[in-house]
Amino acid sequence: MFELIRHKTSSHKADILSGLTVAMALVPEAVAFAFVAKVEPMVGLYAAFIMGLITALIGGRPGMISGATGAMAVVMTSLVVSHGVSYLFAAVVLAGIIQITAGALRLGKFIRIVPYPVMIGFVNGLAIVIFLAQLGQFQVKVGEEEMAWLPGADIWLMLALIAMTMAIIHFLPKLTTAVPSSLVAILAVTALVVGLDLDTRNVLDYLRNMSGNPEATIAGTLPSFAIPAVPFNLETLYIIAPYAVILAAVGLIESLLTLTVVDEMTQTRGRGNKECVGQGVGNVTSGFFGAMGGCAMIGQSMININSGGRGRLSGITAALTLLCFILFAAAFIEMIPLAALVGVMFMVVLGTFEWASFKVMRKVPKHDAFVIVLVTVVTVFTDLAIAVFVGVIVSALVFAWEHAKQISAQKSIDANGWAVYRLNGPLFFGSAASFLELFDANNDPKDVVVDFQSSRVCDHSALDAIDTLAERYVNQGKRLHLRHLSNDCKQLLHKAGDLVEVNLIEDPRYKIADDKLDS
Repeated sequence: MFELIRHKTSSHKADILSGLTVAMALVPEAVAFAFVAKVEPMVGLYAAFIMGLITALIGGRPGMISGATGAMAVVMTSLVVSHGVSYLFAAVVLAGIIQITAGALRLGKFIRIVPYPVMIGFVNGLAIVIFLAQLGQFQVKVGEEEMAWLPGADIWLMLALIAMTMAIIHFLPKLTTAVPSSLVAILAVTALVVGLDLDTRNVLDYLRNMSGNPEATIAGTLPSFAIPAVPFNLETLYIIAPYAVILAAVGLIESLLTLTVVDEMTQTRGRGNKECVGQGVGNVTSGFFGAMGGCAMIGQSMININSGGRGRLSGITAALTLLCFILFAAAFIEMIPLAALVGVMFMVVLGTFEWASFKVMRKVPKHDAFVIVLVTVVTVFTDLAIAVFVGVIVSALVFAWEHAKQISAQKSIDANGWAVYRLNGPLFFGSAASFLELFDANNDPKDVVVDFQSSRVCDHSALDAIDTLAERYVNQGKRLHLRHLSNDCKQLLHKAGDLVEVNLIEDPRYKIADDKLDS
């Protein structure tokens, strides 16, 4: 991965300074995703504050930043359009409850089943999505839904300021790491634009253009508690439940995958189940305080890690600073040039994209390279949850196909004249047909032994294959014996009854992983 981490250790100073940097980058993202969800900008800003604060306090991954995200905003749009924002708040509460339940049931551990090629595709896809999202800063709204590119001179000025921002972020750490280079870049470019009175778009211009309100501002008050104004009946549940399930799933998938990426980058380990609970509490709180909810944000998390943020203080600082912007310092944040924030996000893109994957794909099996490309493309053109599901399913099918070809048996005759088949490879749905072809019921002696010391019975298809094999030998007046089965395999074979004889003397013992690392 691109060398993004320049701070290897944690400190309160680094956490506070990185939190300030993240807070500035949160504003345009929260506003943009609020527009995607068809809600007021303040609904997105409140979500960034609430999600960021709560997950920083009780989440399972210190240093990871949460807020309003595009993946969830896309799901919310149709609900808001068809039923209104109150139903959105109710759906966000229900989604949070589902996420808390997932954490309580320790389902966070299932993120381990996501293969590494899917992780690479996820990271690359999100990097492309972040890049494409920044292109919207070069456009203005000219109609209800119509967008147009800025005039050429304005674009060239923005590009020059973006290049300046990226140069500061890249070269400043070579001189000093006392302050985050992203923070210095934002402040320097803002000072340049204000000092020279350069005519370039800032956060306020973007907000007013996208909202169509010339008086729009990010200034506001504290979010207030309110129960979503929806009827409390089965009809409401019928409306919001499908959205809540999707929101909960998308939020957990993006959060847990981002947690895994941050784990890898910082060489530390987050707690998946605790993060599920943190995300859930954040969304429940969001729904009751007029916010659109959200999940982990990989872009802002990368900014935080790059700026030295490692502890919970970085996320807390980002959330509280954002609230201070809303309450007291809106004028300051509104004057920040979009070019400075776009430059920061472009550096995030460079740091997030797995550039080594271009070399890796020439060395890994073709099916793994295909999964990397597939997940990347699906992430860009649909959404994260679908991409991960598709990637996991394709990887699982490939795994099943490859292992189905590995089953084999070595046949011998022992001192008693019994035929002994020493099985190698797993017996499961993919290998069941090949398993049956290994035996010669017509020509085998009266007693036949299947030795599972180097094999394993995995599922019901495997059990059915053994039953079928036993019937073949019974029809020939012969007996089938199974040996060296693990305890869990014996339980699967319970229904085989008198058709099989199990040797209980030499069965191996297997250890099962527990949930302690994910609690």
